Amino acid sequence: MSTDVILGILIPFAGTSLGAAMVFVLKKNISASLQKILTGFAAGVMVAASFWSLLEPALESSEGMGALSFVPAAVGFLVGTGFLLLLDVVTPHIHMNDQEEGPRSGLKRTTKLILAVTLHNIPEGMAVGVVYAGFLSGSSGISSAGALALALGIAIQNFPEGAIVSMPLRAEGMNKGRTFLFGVLSGVVEPIAAVVTILAAGAVVPVMPYLLAFAAGAMMYVVVEELIPEMSEGEHSNAGTIAFSLGFVLMMILDVTLG
Repeated sequence: MSTDVILGILIPFAGTSLGAAMVFVLKKNISASLQKILTGFAAGVMVAASFWSLLEPALESSEGMGALSFVPAAVGFLVGTGFLLLLDVVTPHIHMNDQEEGPRSGLKRTTKLILAVTLHNIPEGMAVGVVYAGFLSGSSGISSAGALALALGIAIQNFPEGAIVSMPLRAEGMNKGRTFLFGVLSGVVEPIAAVVTILAAGAVVPVMPYLLAFAAGAMMYVVVEELIPEMSEGEHSNAGTIAFSLGFVLMMILDVTLG
């Protein structure tokens, strides 16, 4: 892999790490309004990335199928959603909007929180991997700048996600160094998932539209199952909705200007 591809794979991980570093800057707790803003912004970025950076290239690369050109995007999207649903069922974790509910249970609760964020990061890493695989194959109409736009967009939404996982751990009494480490580790799965996806996609270029849509479906599952409920429940939901719009528009601008 070229240096540009390696850097692109690492950009989202850097976003998570910078977000986790907020434990050295912010107080122990994130306010409810700020958490809704961060969550809504992340959701907006992910929705826009799913459409502009994944589904649109999937549809364009299967135009040769004529009236059935929607099939790869539709099938891949549904399989990606089902895959995340399966992971959600079999992986013990707590949902983002359950972070402050119930009694604290030390390491067990901490482990479940980290698993939840790690679960979210899998489709994001796959998304970056599949667009770079599409770029490397030269058969999907994805440019290097387009792949970079997706990597930057995911890094931007990973910043609040890194803070959202680290700050609650700090609030539970964990020292800053450990909370930062756990936040960073929650993002390690992204470059791993990206590399695995690139290696797998390189051997199955004909199914690239399915892989692009698969990543989109997985990301949309995270948005609908976790982020939207978190940003819209209770007070300050308007702030989350506004942040969602801003995140969506920012990702759209990145994709259009760089893609």
